[in-house]
Amino acid sequence: MRILGDVHLAGIGSWLPEAVTTQEAVDRGWYAFADREGSGMRAVRVAGEVPAPEMAVRAGRTALRRAADAAGLTPDDYGALLHAATYHQGPDGWSAPHYVLRHTLDRPLTAAQIGPGCLGMLAALELAAHRLTADPSRDAVLVTSADNFSAPVVDRWNSSKLFLLADGGAAAVVSRRGGFARLLSIGSASAPALEEMHRAGEELFPPGITVGRSLNFEERNAHLRRRWEQGTAAPAVHFGDVVADTVDRVLEEAGTSLEKVTRICHTGYARGALHSIYLAPLDVEPALGTWEFTRDIGHVGAADPFIGLEHLWARGEVGPGDQVVLLAAGPGMEVACAVVEITAGHREQTAHPAHRPTAEEDHR
Repeated sequence: MRILGDVHLAGIGSWLPEAVTTQEAVDRGWYAFADREGSGMRAVRVAGEVPAPEMAVRAGRTALRRAADAAGLTPDDYGALLHAATYHQGPDGWSAPHYVLRHTLDRPLTAAQIGPGCLGMLAALELAAHRLTADPSRDAVLVTSADNFSAPVVDRWNSSKLFLLADGGAAAVVSRRGGFARLLSIGSASAPALEEMHRAGEELFPPGITVGRSLNFEERNAHLRRRWEQGTAAPAVHFGDVVADTVDRVLEEAGTSLEKVTRICHTGYARGALHSIYLAPLDVEPALGTWEFTRDIGHVGAADPFIGLEHLWARGEVGPGDQVVLLAAGPGMEVACAVVEITAGHREQTAHPAHRPTAEEDHR
């Protein structure tokens, strides 16, 4: 979808906890040495008992502060809060988005949780763009995301060979008033034939978490491989083609091409998955993406592309005139992509985005 009106990112923020190195994980017996060598991952962010919605609040406060500086936005200028999450946020029957709303904007706005999975924050960005285009009464939408995979039923080191699950949060202010980047286009596409990839071998009811099942994608992949070995036909769809076709379309809608893109902010996959899902289908080198950053972070659910964008922008690795692709994939299977053009450099003298703020910084 080409963005015809003025839709900008007025502020961006992230909150990441301390790193646990993959070498420590190997030494403690959590992670196999061979898996560490194959993944290329150096560290993962682990939040311990910090709740996911609290991490979203901390990231949201940074984004709101920057949006106020860049576009003069106040809480009364916001029309909604959209919160993306890939794992459980707190008590059943409770609304994490309204917790984030209460501790950030604190206004009687609509607050909703957005999916699906790891592309949820890009889906929220698209919904925010639609809302700003359709409703002129408010000038901004706050988009947040956060996850904490420290739950006892999750083995962050071995739940998938594609990634290491990491904790953290991110936020972005989507605005009509300007900011540091302009949204040029955004879109998504799914491959429903691949829907079973993320549920293979598990019944839909009762939900696995209610009977103590862990989040284990490797078990599901093993189930599928056994079925294929027994003669069941594998899906004819290649997800890499879906990724390439979607990126090409969204770039065309933005009036640009991959050759003109300065950087790609992608999901924090391990080396093999990053290559097969993104780099090879797009025929690009790792240096165009954020691999050297994400290999010290891990896969922070839906927050990855925005954590990467903040990192590049705050460090001056992208500046005015540069075009950046935000890219994520998730269950469904589905891929989402956005193209933004940087319109202003980072002028704040702040800590590195991956730095864990002090308690005083958290509550500024």
